[in-house]
Amino acid sequence: MFSFFEHTPDLVCIAGKDGYFRKINSAVVQKLQYPLEQLMQQPIASFIHPDDREPTARRRKELLEGKALVNFENRYLTSQGETVWLHWTSLYFPEKEVVFAIAKDVTARKRKEKELEEEYRQAKGLATHFKTRLEKDRNYLAAELHEELAQIASAVRMDLGWLSSQSADFGPEVQHRLAHAVSATGLLINSLRKLSYSIGTGMLAEVGLYNTLQWLCDETALLLKVPCRLEGRGEEAQIPADLWVDLFRMAQEILGSLPGGEAVKDVRVALAQAKGRITLSVLVRAEGGEPAGFLRSLEATGLQAWVASIHGSLAVRKQKGGSLRVSVRVPDRLPPPGPLALAGIRAGH
Repeated sequence: MFSFFEHTPDLVCIAGKDGYFRKINSAVVQKLQYPLEQLMQQPIASFIHPDDREPTARRRKELLEGKALVNFENRYLTSQGETVWLHWTSLYFPEKEVVFAIAKDVTARKRKEKELEEEYRQAKGLATHFKTRLEKDRNYLAAELHEELAQIASAVRMDLGWLSSQSADFGPEVQHRLAHAVSATGLLINSLRKLSYSIGTGMLAEVGLYNTLQWLCDETALLLKVPCRLEGRGEEAQIPADLWVDLFRMAQEILGSLPGGEAVKDVRVALAQAKGRITLSVLVRAEGGEPAGFLRSLEATGLQAWVASIHGSLAVRKQKGGSLRVSVRVPDRLPPPGPLALAGIRAGH
């Protein structure tokens, strides 16, 4: 036992209930770089980093009350003012009124985590920049479609309408072509306006998230010629505005991956909020189970990575009767980046 105490590279100590060291091994002296006498004569708390003294005192109180201290990490200051991170496992022996504790130096790991966290923040900021830039470009294109091309098409339609009103002397073939041109121009204007709404996100600011999703469902119903309903209105006031674009775009990707024809019989979209999470779900009922090619098309959108980038989860589950439910769950308040988040992204998780 004595040999282990002295020769293990881990920091081993016995401390009294009064908060002073009773016995320490040479690893403690080498790591903290104080003379042995000073370590034994000063309260242990005096060597702890000031920011960690209060949480350490709280955990020590729990330890003395009989709760083992496992996987606890705090910072100590060396005699040179350097910070050392220690990972503790401690047990209290009430009959002796002493604490037996073993610590590992995890300073290198903590430094690496800090580097990863900084890299993650930079990557997250870059991703946010690109996403914002993309939305700005989309909104610019949408405005050009609506304000420029649609307006030009409207002017052309007016001119064609005027020509039609003056076409009494024209032959039937010319009158027919003019009527067709007026009708086709009207369809072009409507298509441009619909396209501008689908590309841009200005509609979100104008009518809100729920109404924009309702419009998306209506457009999907017209395109696929199947019922597409929006169910369960979430409390928009509780959903951060910076998540509206993500939720809308995700709904677009899911609905846009659905095949046309007669493969899909019914679609239901739901937006709900509960227990700090927002859930966007799309229930697809198809003849004979999963619509052909739907999951492959959905996977190609990169939706999984998008959801993960905002700390969410994506699930695809088969329901009774052959239906398929796609669920996206995201926190209603995005947490700060964790130290291992970038490592997870690098590993492809």
